[in-house]
Amino acid sequence: MDTEDDIRKKHANYVLGQDLSSLSVDDLDELTDLLSQEISRLKETRSAKSEHISAAEALFNTKG
Repeated sequence: MDTEDDIRKKHANYVLGQDLSSLSVDDLDELTDLLSQEISRLKETRSAKSEHISAAEALFNTKG
């Protein structure tokens, strides 16, 4: 069975919009899981950056 690192390496060349017809059902399942994890990571990073921006704006807000 492939480890998570093996799965990441196998799908490292995935390009959004690419032809998926050559992927097996198992490959598609792995890729779906991998992309779901990546979406979660992106959302967490965006949230953290938004919090930093809000904190900076509150600190440097001269109105009031």
